[in-house]
This record gives sequence, C-alpha cells and structure tokens, in this order.
Amino acid sequence: MVRRFLAGSVALLAGCALGLPASDPARDEQEARLGVVEGVRQVPLPGSGGFLGTIGGATVGGVAGGTIGSGRGSSVGAVLGTVVGSVAGRALESAATAKEGLEISVRLDSGRLIAIVQPGDDAFKPGERVRVVTGAKGSRVTH
Repeated sequence: MVRRFLAGSVALLAGCALGLPASDPARDEQEARLGVVEGVRQVPLPGSGGFLGTIGGATVGGVAGGTIGSGRGSSVGAVLGTVVGSVAGRALESAATAKEGLEISVRLDSGRLIAIVQPGDDAFKPGERVRVVTGAKGSRVTH
C-alpha cells in the first residue's frame, strides 16, 4: 500500500515538473506610459506554495502516518498523514519562497494615479521619471 502510494506520488511529481513551455516574451505587444514616482513602500509578496511542497509533504505524511497502527488503523493513519502532510508541505514551500516587493505609486502624464506591486529587484525614488509597461501578463514599472 505504502509502496504504491510512493510510486504514484513520484510519478505525479515527475509529471508536474515537466510543465508547459514558457511563452516567448519577444512577441508580446506592450504599451509604455510615462509618469513620475509619487511613493514607494515595501510589501510582502506571497510565496509560491505549489506542487512540490504539497506532493513532498503528502508523501512524507503518508509514509509516516502508515507506520501508525496495523491493518485498518495503518490505512487511516496513512490517509490522515497524507492530508496533514500536504497542507504542511504547501505552507512550508510558500513561507520559504516568500519575498519582499514594492508598491510603487506613479502619477502618469495623463494625470491618473496608479499603484503597481512588483518584486523589489530595482530601487525607485519619489520624483523619479519612469515608464509603466503593460502587457498580457500585467504591468511593471521600469527606469
């Protein structure tokens, strides 16, 4: 029972790791608007609690839960361990991949005020002239 569960988890994990090919951003049309930074503040960006943490936690929890008791008790322990392990694994992955981001308020040349949240890879200062680039996957502020 545990071996089948383990083999199925590994197969599922391998299938998820393959994923789909990324789109080619060189062919995406983007619109650029000009403006001035009005304010910048740090904000937390949620982590990507995904398949890896969920499957890993489910596998560890299922194996650990399966060692409790014997017969039906072992099966119930494996199921409960799988559920608890998957939730815990997802939460751990999300916490481990969380980062700090920036909320950047920009007064566009049109007079409109917008705010964009993005990773904090670049530094922006109030009064700085910037571009707001908008495409199919959202908007970002650039120098």
